[in-house]
Amino acid sequence: MNAITVLTAILTLTAGIGVFLMACHMMSTHLENAGSRRLKQLFARVGESKWVGVGIGAVGTAAIQSSGAVTVMVIGFVNVGIMSLTQAATVIYGANIGTTVTAQLVALGMLGGNGISTTVLFSAFAGIGAFILMFSKRESWKHVGGILTGFGTLFVGLSMMSNAMDDFAALDSVKQFLAGIKNPLLIVFLGALFTAIIQSSSVLTSIAITMVVAGLLSLDQGIYLTMGSNIGSCVVAILAGMTSGTNAKRTALIHLFFNVMGVVVFLLIALLLRIASKGVWTFGSIFEHAFPHAPQIQLAMFHTVFNVCTTLLALPLTENLVRLVCRLVSDKEKTAVDAGPHLYFLDDTMLSAPVLAVKQLKAEIENMAKLAMENFKRSIEIVTTMDFSASGQFADTEKELNYLNGELLRFMVQLSEKRLNQTDLKYLNASIRSVSDLERIGDYAENIVEYAESLRSQSASFSDKAVEEIRTMESRILALYDQVSTAYHNLDTDALKRAYVIEEEIDDLTEQMERNHIQRLVEGKCTPQVGAEYLSLAQNAERIADHLINVGNTIRE
Repeated sequence: MNAITVLTAILTLTAGIGVFLMACHMMSTHLENAGSRRLKQLFARVGESKWVGVGIGAVGTAAIQSSGAVTVMVIGFVNVGIMSLTQAATVIYGANIGTTVTAQLVALGMLGGNGISTTVLFSAFAGIGAFILMFSKRESWKHVGGILTGFGTLFVGLSMMSNAMDDFAALDSVKQFLAGIKNPLLIVFLGALFTAIIQSSSVLTSIAITMVVAGLLSLDQGIYLTMGSNIGSCVVAILAGMTSGTNAKRTALIHLFFNVMGVVVFLLIALLLRIASKGVWTFGSIFEHAFPHAPQIQLAMFHTVFNVCTTLLALPLTENLVRLVCRLVSDKEKTAVDAGPHLYFLDDTMLSAPVLAVKQLKAEIENMAKLAMENFKRSIEIVTTMDFSASGQFADTEKELNYLNGELLRFMVQLSEKRLNQTDLKYLNASIRSVSDLERIGDYAENIVEYAESLRSQSASFSDKAVEEIRTMESRILALYDQVSTAYHNLDTDALKRAYVIEEEIDDLTEQMERNHIQRLVEGKCTPQVGAEYLSLAQNAERIADHLINVGNTIRE
């Protein structure tokens, strides 16, 4: 009979963990999509103030219910140079505070008296959310339904875990075995190990709360288990950091050192308390006095106090922590990465946070446009002056444009497989075309350089009048680029209208260049061979303008 009870309890616990994890993921995804614009704005505000970084980390984690996702985002930002190590450290501190919200929700859900249990009450939200998901057609309401369903399902999983713990509590052999585990270091290690396996400190903390409530663990055991979960939560960040650049590895180490420091400090405080009071005072007894008759609240409050105090301790030491990780992880890899083409604003770790990945994708496309136009200017300079000193730099940038085209398309395919809201999904589809347009601009600039090489092989060059016309075309295309950039960055339809006017001027200018060319041929001022290169250049320049307009037109979608 005991064997059947144990097996049933194990299966129920496993099912409860699975339901809890899926509920966290569902709630996190819908919260992230529902607040995508605010989340983008939030992370854009990370400045030099440490307190702002802590606040953003705490609010961001509380909003999407995943400290792991926030930490991985931060690693991605640091890896591409958007965020400094000091800024990243403060956001990570805040993320640890934000993750305590889940424990507080779990503790709240386990309160109950003679009336309806809060677990049952909150679980009902799963049904309400499911109805909204099924019958609502508006995307915003679907996100609300997803959030409510995830929230309610979280308590369904919690109820299953709690029932499993009650079954275990009925077995004296299990209670005696767990009561025998008293070494704080061993319990911290087990907490870190289990969290590393399931990759969720929220789940481990919730299990600890249910075990304490069921009487399987003492409050002190639950406290040490929760402390260990903080160390185990670093595994996600370490895995993300180890596959990225130098600064990403440093960020992962900061996360690890921060949590280990907090655990070590609290273990020492616990030891001193025990020695000073001769075993009377422990963290457990302190929180029992502070929150009597509510073991779930006692453990949840310790979890919050632990992370807040660790943050207050770490903040003044942030610069020292950054210097330490910089010494431990050298810059050798950095020079190798920076030597060749690379993404400037994106990193594969950002795929864990799709809404922020979309924001960074936009910055990457704007940078690609800037590189393409720099090469266009170089090509015009080469063909009008016949000075090939910049040809090496031109070739490097063209190589980089080809690399960005391939890497961005690969990234966008992977991003399209993530759950995105309709606005971001439309932007992603438009971006695939934009990247191709920008790569074509690079190709046309390359054609112009080839025309210059052809002229050099003939010991020829364009006439002063032809050069003047080419320079006029260049100035109009650069003006077009300025308007398209403004339209694209700010979603400015007025700037796009001004771009249309300039594009019309470029079309007229192309026709004028063709007429002038024919006139020069008739007058014998131009040879047919040089004239052919001139006409091709004018047509290529017009196509560059067309591709810029294509990029601008994506804002209409």
